[in-house]
Amino acid sequence: MNERNPRRVRRQHRVLVASGVSVLLLFTGLLISGWGAHIAQALSGAFTLRGPSAVSFSRDDGMATSAPASAPEPVKPDVAHVQTPEAVKAVYMSQCAAGTPSFRESLVALLETTELNSIVIDIRDYTGKIAFPTENPVLKDMVSDDCGARDMKDFLKLLHDKNIYVIGRVTVFQNPYYTKLHPDQAVQHKIGGVWKDRKGLAFVDVGATQYWDTVVELAKESYAIGFDEINFDYIRYPSDGDMAAAVYIKRDGKTKQEMLEDFFKYLHEKLEPTGMVTSADLFGMTTTNTDDLNIGQVLERALPYFDHIAPMVYPSHYPSGFHNYKDVNANSYGIVHFSMSEAVRRTIATTTTVNGYAHTRIGTSTPALYSKPSYPASKMRPWLQDFDYPVEYTPSMVREQIKANEDAGLNSYMFWDPGNKYSSLRQVVESEQTQ
Repeated sequence: MNERNPRRVRRQHRVLVASGVSVLLLFTGLLISGWGAHIAQALSGAFTLRGPSAVSFSRDDGMATSAPASAPEPVKPDVAHVQTPEAVKAVYMSQCAAGTPSFRESLVALLETTELNSIVIDIRDYTGKIAFPTENPVLKDMVSDDCGARDMKDFLKLLHDKNIYVIGRVTVFQNPYYTKLHPDQAVQHKIGGVWKDRKGLAFVDVGATQYWDTVVELAKESYAIGFDEINFDYIRYPSDGDMAAAVYIKRDGKTKQEMLEDFFKYLHEKLEPTGMVTSADLFGMTTTNTDDLNIGQVLERALPYFDHIAPMVYPSHYPSGFHNYKDVNANSYGIVHFSMSEAVRRTIATTTTVNGYAHTRIGTSTPALYSKPSYPASKMRPWLQDFDYPVEYTPSMVREQIKANEDAGLNSYMFWDPGNKYSSLRQVVESEQTQ
C-alpha cells in the first residue's frame, strides 16, 4: 500500500466535547466561487471611502458592536469531533451537493478508498443562506429553502464514524441575502443604492460591524453541531465589477487592510475561547505581494488570527506574465511552487515590511522593518485546482500541483471543483492506491 495512504498517515484520535472536557476543534470553510476574474482585473479598481456619517455604528471598544440582544448563550458542543489530521487532504462539497445522496455517496467513497481524509462542506454559500436548519434566533431566518442538508448533524456523524475530518466553509462578506435585509450595511454605489459585482451579487461592507456578530454566531452554531473546523471565505473587499463606483464605510481614517485586520482580530477574540480551529481563505497573490491587492488582504495581517491560512493558488487565476510565465496554465507546478515557497518563507520569518497590529518596528530606517512572530510552515494549507478553466485540467496538472506543494515543504492541501466531480484528482489518488 502506498506510504501516503490515509489509513497509515491519518490520525485516528477523537476528542469528545462535553462539559468539563477540553477540546481541540477545527472549523473551516473553503473558497473560490468569487475568484472568477483574473487578479489583474481585480487590482484595477478604485477605492472610494464613505464617511462615517453615511452609516453610523456605536461601539464601546473601538472594535465592534456588542452581540445582538437576541443572541443566545453559545451552545456547548455535545458531539464527537475528529482531531485535525497531521496532513489534511481535502475536497470541497457544495451546499447543494451536501443534500444530494448521489454526490454524498460518491465523495464519501472517494475519501474512504484513497489517501484523502477530509472534506470541506458549505455552511453558507454565495447566496447568503445557511445549509442546515437551526432554531437560533439570530440565524433561523437565514436557512436556505433551496440547497443544504436538513440532516446535516446526522451527516456529520456519519462522516465522523468513518474518521473523516469535516471543515465547514462560511462565505462572509459576499452576502446578497443579508444586504437585501440591511442595505445600509452593504457596499454602496456612488450614485446611490447598493453596489453589485459582475455577477449581480452584493457585499456587506467590512466596516459594518453589526454584521460581525452574526458571523461569530454562525461559527459557534456550526461548531456545536459537529463541524471540526470553520473556514472563512470572502473575507475581503469586492474585486470584480465597477470598482470605481464602489463606496465604502470609512472608520477612524483606517485603510482597507487595517479595517480587515480589525475584523480578523475580533473574530479571533470571540472564537478562540471556544477552542475551535479556524482557517482563512486568501487570494493566491497574497503569498507574493505585500500590498493589499485593493481588497484588504495582506498575508502577515491574517497570520496571527487563524490556525491555518489557505491561499487560493489556482494556476488559471494568475495573470499572464506572472513570474515570467506567459501561459500560466502550462506552468501549474511553477505557479504553486513559487507561491507556496514564498508563503512558507514569510510565515516562518521573524521580520517583515508589513506594519500589522502584531508587529513592532525595528529602528528608524527607511523602508521600515518590523519584527513579527514566527509561525510554523504547517500553518499554510493551499487550495489547489481540479476544475476546467480556461483549459482542461488534466491528471498531470493536478499531480504537478501536489508535487509543487510538497516541494515547498508542505503536506496539506484542499482541492476545489465547483462541480464536485474531481475527475482528474480521482485518477491521481486512485492510481496511487494501486502502486
